[in-house]
Amino acid sequence: MTQPKKKIKPADLSKIQTYSIKKRTSKTKITSFAKPIDCQSPESFFETLPKFLKASDLNQFIQLTYKARMKNKPFQLLLGAHTIKVGLTPVLIDLMKLEIVTGVSFNCAGLIHDMELAFYGGTSEDVQAGLADGSFGMVKETAQMFSEIVLLASHEKIGLGEAGGKYINDRKAKHRELSIFAQADKLGCPATIHVGIGTDTIAQHDNYDAAKIGEASHIDFRIMATICKDINRGGVLANIGSAVLLPEIFLKALTVARNLSKGKNALTTANFDMITHYRPSENILNRPTKDAGNGFNFVGHHEIMIPLLAWGLKQKFLTA
Repeated sequence: MTQPKKKIKPADLSKIQTYSIKKRTSKTKITSFAKPIDCQSPESFFETLPKFLKASDLNQFIQLTYKARMKNKPFQLLLGAHTIKVGLTPVLIDLMKLEIVTGVSFNCAGLIHDMELAFYGGTSEDVQAGLADGSFGMVKETAQMFSEIVLLASHEKIGLGEAGGKYINDRKAKHRELSIFAQADKLGCPATIHVGIGTDTIAQHDNYDAAKIGEASHIDFRIMATICKDINRGGVLANIGSAVLLPEIFLKALTVARNLSKGKNALTTANFDMITHYRPSENILNRPTKDAGNGFNFVGHHEIMIPLLAWGLKQKFLTA
């Protein structure tokens, strides 16, 4: 049976209880405001940032990285090949030379692009046009050079990343000073390559030796597991532009490290990408750092964010 509707009375605000702002805890304070940027002293830029949200996170991540390196703990970068294609190699090499970055890991496309740039000064093709006529990825020189790198890795029983750098240096590639793998080889900085069979253009060629490639890439996985032992004891890792492969590699390598080396887990991680993806969120930021450290997520274009990160790191390391 329908009940007669009661008229709802507005709340009587004259009866509410108030208290003084002097007793309230305020989340925003003027002491945390940004400062005008002094163009005459650009090295102070990071001190001008507001102490809120991602600006605060970025400064904290830089500080944690600095503390880790001062204790001789690693700062490892997981890098999508896009970082090479947008011209960031000189920035990354600089951080390696300063011993701020202690190691780099790429998917297979990273070595392909780096190798083409080292020998020919150019890389990256028009996929849409090449796909239409079946010419995409069919450059013979790239496939031949990669095949020779794989043979070198197999002959010397070394990882694919190390073989790539050694190959570029041994053949005195014209632009080897701008090759991240060649410079890693020169500096004695570990560089690893993690291959997904069939994900790269070289798999389209008849000189692609999947067995030898897999063997060399697995050596790099084991090297990554060893690096993860030190990362897991106070080190830092940043994933920059890999949405699937490298976050999965890291999770498995970290599992091996924790299986082989028992003790307290402690690490700092960060993810830099243009959008937020599931696997970096889980495998870089959340799962590894649970009860073990901090994970930071930064969204933005690599060609802006990575030079910004490098600026902050260099300022911290060179002026501290």
